[in-house]
Amino acid sequence: MPRMQALIDMLPTWATQATAATGPGPWLAGLLAGATLGLAAWRALRHRAPAAAADKGQGRSGARPTSGPARDGLTGLALRPEFDSALEEAAWRIDHDGGMPMAVLHVGLDDLRGINEGFGVEAGDALLVQAARRLTRLLGLDTPSATSATTATPTARLARIGGEEFALMLLADEAAATACCARVCSTLARPYDIDGQTLGLTASVGLACYPAHGAWSRLVSHAAAAMRHVRQAGGNGHAVYAPAMAVDLREQALLLQDLRQAVERGEFKLLYQPKIDAASLQITAAEALLRWDHPVRGIVPPAVFIPLAERHGLMGGIGEWVVAEACRQAAAWRESGLRMRIAINISGHQLRHDRFVAQLEEQVRRHGIPPTRLTCEITESVAMEDTAQTRIAFQRLRRAGFHVSIDDFGTGHSSLAVLRRLPAAELKVDRSFIVDLEVSESARSIVEAVLSVARTLGLRVVAEGVETEAQRDILVRMGCDELQGYLFARPMSAVALSLWAEGGGPGDSGGAFRPSLFEATQPAPIGPITA
Repeated sequence: MPRMQALIDMLPTWATQATAATGPGPWLAGLLAGATLGLAAWRALRHRAPAAAADKGQGRSGARPTSGPARDGLTGLALRPEFDSALEEAAWRIDHDGGMPMAVLHVGLDDLRGINEGFGVEAGDALLVQAARRLTRLLGLDTPSATSATTATPTARLARIGGEEFALMLLADEAAATACCARVCSTLARPYDIDGQTLGLTASVGLACYPAHGAWSRLVSHAAAAMRHVRQAGGNGHAVYAPAMAVDLREQALLLQDLRQAVERGEFKLLYQPKIDAASLQITAAEALLRWDHPVRGIVPPAVFIPLAERHGLMGGIGEWVVAEACRQAAAWRESGLRMRIAINISGHQLRHDRFVAQLEEQVRRHGIPPTRLTCEITESVAMEDTAQTRIAFQRLRRAGFHVSIDDFGTGHSSLAVLRRLPAAELKVDRSFIVDLEVSESARSIVEAVLSVARTLGLRVVAEGVETEAQRDILVRMGCDELQGYLFARPMSAVALSLWAEGGGPGDSGGAFRPSLFEATQPAPIGPITA
């Protein structure tokens, strides 16, 4: 259809060129008149085609049958073909009549998969319907006149174009469209009442404008690139398209292909950061931190590849490798005389997997180490989902003997009622509160509140991100149980940590290993012990 439109646009130019070349003549006038009438008739018929097709029952499979264009069967919104037709029409009007520019918002609901897995697909569908209604009201499309297919010049359009994705078209400049992005985020972030249960959700929104950001046919993909850029930064926000984002998409595609093969190629490795007993300042354990040593790119930060792995369902295989490697290393340290507890980070995807705890038990049995040698660190946001599946996973972990820690505590929306029911052993205070301890009274108050809650529930408290002696001293006075951070040691290889344990460590920058870590490998006494 764009090619036919181009023919119409070129007719005046051809007429001028032909007249200059051959001079005016009746044959040329007739030819141009016939072509103009034919193409004009095509354009008129094209705009009637969707309605005619719908009348003949040629709607899209799975869509709700209506007297107009096909609609989404769940939300009742327009589908992608109707949305694209509206974009093309609006772009034609802008090109030929001038006036207000056009903007496309690509809206993605963050972590709808978690809602589906934790509360059921029915809850996810109900949330989608409510989100669609909110967007409809926000755009003023909730009146019959606003949603009529016969509206001559609509100022806004809304469609569902993916599982958890919507597209909005506005006749607005970039400033007004950006303000609309903020309203979309705040509108969708309000709590949802699903069958008497309150659920929370955020949205990532990308914005692309016509004609500033290229051809109309690329607007949706450009807005989608901006939306993915927001998601990479953690979601719950909006961004305007920039050409570099399209380059980022290609880079991500290449990185994803490499990530799919990273486990088989042996490109992952674990580094270990010691955890320090706050009272004695002795090393008691270590956290295993995943790193990707790419053969060309070098070390790829976890903040880059972990979200990519979660989005594309790769965390299962990567998580299994982390568990196996941590258990192998714990067994190797045991053989060398070091009885070290290792903390591993568990993703929401792993925790929700039915066989996750069984896989953990298989690994500790295979390597001959007790379950108490492993600490499973689970982020607060995942722990606070308060689904039956999450509670069962926590209970299985504790019954099996694994140490369970709630990571990044204080950054989410903790419920004391949920926290009390979870069989966790410790809370790990997020580093964002530790960095301001020396200068912020509110940061100190938050850490003290966490310690108070932990004591009431009988939980240990670990502070991560300790970088100065002043921070260490404040945390020790407050009664924190364990400390972790660059003040004591940076993440290091298993070999480096082994050398440290043997007496060749960082010296004054780090503490000694707790003597009890070596006691399990001492030979048992022979015969009875007499007084």
